[in-house]
Amino acid sequence: MMCAATAGARGKSVLLVDHADAPGRKILISGGGRCNFTNIHTAADRYLSGNPHFAKSALGRYTPQDFLALVERHGIAWHEKTLGQLFCDGSARQIVDMLAGECAKAGVTTRLGNPASAIEHRDNRFVATIGGRDYAAPALVLATGGPSIPKLGATGFAYDVARRFGLSIVHPRPALVPLTLGPDEALFRSLSGVSAEVEVRWRKTRFREAALFTHRGLSGPAMLQISSYWQHRTPIHVDFLPDAGPDWLIRRKQAQPRASLKRVLAALLPARLADALAERLALEGDLGNLPDKALRAAEARLGGWSFAPTGTEGFAKAEVTAGGISTDGLSSRTMMAARVPGLYAIGEAVDVTGWLGGYNFQWAWASGRAAGEAV
Repeated sequence: MMCAATAGARGKSVLLVDHADAPGRKILISGGGRCNFTNIHTAADRYLSGNPHFAKSALGRYTPQDFLALVERHGIAWHEKTLGQLFCDGSARQIVDMLAGECAKAGVTTRLGNPASAIEHRDNRFVATIGGRDYAAPALVLATGGPSIPKLGATGFAYDVARRFGLSIVHPRPALVPLTLGPDEALFRSLSGVSAEVEVRWRKTRFREAALFTHRGLSGPAMLQISSYWQHRTPIHVDFLPDAGPDWLIRRKQAQPRASLKRVLAALLPARLADALAERLALEGDLGNLPDKALRAAEARLGGWSFAPTGTEGFAKAEVTAGGISTDGLSSRTMMAARVPGLYAIGEAVDVTGWLGGYNFQWAWASGRAAGEAV
């Protein structure tokens, strides 16, 4: 819709096609129904891509402030939550209606509930068969996202079309997705519903946000963030007390020699989580009777608790898709395929994946704007 409205406002004749019977279905469910529509801290280093520099051009030319100005022109009230995340005060429907209104104002023709059954390229024009009718145009923009949340109709359609025209695909995988744990960590499954602020690390990447234990494994913002980086058969490490500081248990021993480890942890963490961690650490008795070496070992484990995820909950629960149409074959300024003039790819369909918190919407707006100004 951003691309279509931008192109239409330039006087281009635009046909916007969606196989769904209503526009913006992913927008409507985002942010708990209030749409986390951008993030004021947007920068290219908060995106994963085979080319970490690819997103700089589009993001630099259409910023969160630009989209916010559009939101305010439409009278949509908004608020900032943690970490630069901007949400509608009301409903995500306001963002969908805003974009649909921009398309209508720009003279965009919309066809909903009509999938493209065939796409060809002949005589320097793209020909798409939609609802049994052929439409021809000098430019074709792939803006169909990735396969995350298939219940909303998401598919790998963009990849199929891209391959047909010789574009490479970076293996798509679920991102911003809950992690699953195996039977060896069954103790933590009993904590389903418990949440705590942690710092999670995978290699050199780390995030500090809330983690949520589920009946299948680990979720919450911290785990969704690290899932985009995590690779199978590798561990993640969780600091359950990121503010504790060095030798904190030694200091507690001196201040509260008669306290148990379970009691100390219960003052800092949710009770069920404190019980589970204390059980695993297996340090019985008062802190005053425990050797400093054992307490330092407990500190180290609490500050870097290792989990070995068995996998993720897959595309069904993934907020976005990592991978996609390779940036190697696209112009970072226009989003056009170098070898196929007139073919563009934008948004989640491309191998650019943002952090949790409005970054993926900002990439959609920015890449859509870049293509809309170029077609």
